[in-house]
Amino acid sequence: MARSSWPAVLIILGFLALTPNRAAGHCDGMDGPVVKAAQKALATGNVNLILIWVQKADEADLRSAFDQTMNVRKLSGEAKTLADRYFFETVVRLHRAGEGAPYTGLKPAGRNLGPAIPAADKALEDGSAGPLLKLLSDAVQAGTSKQFQATLAQKKFDPNDIEAGRAYVKAYVEFVHYVERIYESAKNPVHGHYAENAEARPSTEEP
Repeated sequence: MARSSWPAVLIILGFLALTPNRAAGHCDGMDGPVVKAAQKALATGNVNLILIWVQKADEADLRSAFDQTMNVRKLSGEAKTLADRYFFETVVRLHRAGEGAPYTGLKPAGRNLGPAIPAADKALEDGSAGPLLKLLSDAVQAGTSKQFQATLAQKKFDPNDIEAGRAYVKAYVEFVHYVERIYESAKNPVHGHYAENAEARPSTEEP
């Protein structure tokens, strides 16, 4: 990718990161990356495969849960199912706590996560960001163009029509903050479960 294209890419990624959506629950799904790592850890008996998903301070608790699960799951098929479920819940709870997000239970596999999250996972799986970048670029360009055109249409109002003028001001403020949000997100990295960390979002005061 051309070096000059990276600023635009960062803006796109940051903007989508600040947009409220279903991404906050990606890690707590039964088909999410945390549970998948936990399944591999149990299947191979290698706790290191799951330790990377929790903070160092929670490592001892996770090791203990792993050992208990490995022992109990040997007893019977039913015991294995219950022990595995307990382990998945423990891992996800510790993972979310480490990122400042509440644990609200395991979510079922197959949820509709929208196009961005699957595309991000696919990009990492394939080692290529091309399709992902196109998806993000198309989304931001379409959204920006739509809001720009809507604001521009409100700009041509009769100076004596106060209500029309106020409608333009409202559209203007929304458009400027839309652009500001994209710009600010490009400068500030996203940490943890962004949708649940509202304090990290930029101000929405009127200009």
